[in-house]
Parts: sequence; structure tokens; C-alpha cells
Amino acid sequence: MASIIPRPRSGGCRKPGDALVKATLDAMQREPLSVEAVAHVARLARLELSKERIDAYRTQLAGVLEHVAKVNAIAVDGVEPMAYPFETSNRLAEDEIAPPMPLDDLLMNAPATEGRFLAVPRVLAEGD
Repeated sequence: MASIIPRPRSGGCRKPGDALVKATLDAMQREPLSVEAVAHVARLARLELSKERIDAYRTQLAGVLEHVAKVNAIAVDGVEPMAYPFETSNRLAEDEIAPPMPLDDLLMNAPATEGRFLAVPRVLAEGD
């Protein structure tokens, strides 16, 4: 069976859903976003919208799709995908042997103590 998801072009970082986005944006250029389309998206999102809200969201959704079209029009051929938009490096400190923190200082941060131990709620009942 042939895949319906188009393969990404080599050298670019397009996603498999780009063909669907392009088809949707092409259809929007031919005709404005319909009330039925917005109602369908609302049903998919499990939203109950009144007619007035559908009209308001119709304008907002059209604006979002126009923004997606602008972002989709940016040429990204030859741009390598990256995890972060800036350079990162691990700052690894040297392991240094040091004396442990005094127990009294550690226990000061505990919400409850019993002598030199942390007090925690009982998890298992007696006899289990």
C-alpha cells in the first residue's frame, strides 16, 4: 500500500503534514473559511459553540491559518534542524571530595523529624 504522507524533501526540515497544510491554505485562498468548517473543527475539538461564537472564531482561525501560511512560505532548504535556537554546552564541574554537610543542617530543612531521623507517614500497617 502506498503511503499518503509525502516524503520530506532532502536538505529541508519540512514535516509530513506540510502537504495537508498547503492544501488547506490553497483552498482558503479560493474561498474564505466557511462556518461549516469552523463548526467541524469545533466538533473535532469537542467544543459546543453558538452561532455567534462560530463567527468570532471563524475570523480568528482564518488569521491563524494565514500566519501558518506565512511561516510555511519561509525557505528552509539547507537549514539543519536543531533542538535549541542557541548554542549549548554542558558545564561539567570537577568532582571534589568534601566533608558531608552536618546532619543538624540537613535536618533543619525537613518538615518533621524524630531524633536524628526524618519522620514520614507510615506506609505499611503492622503485621504486613
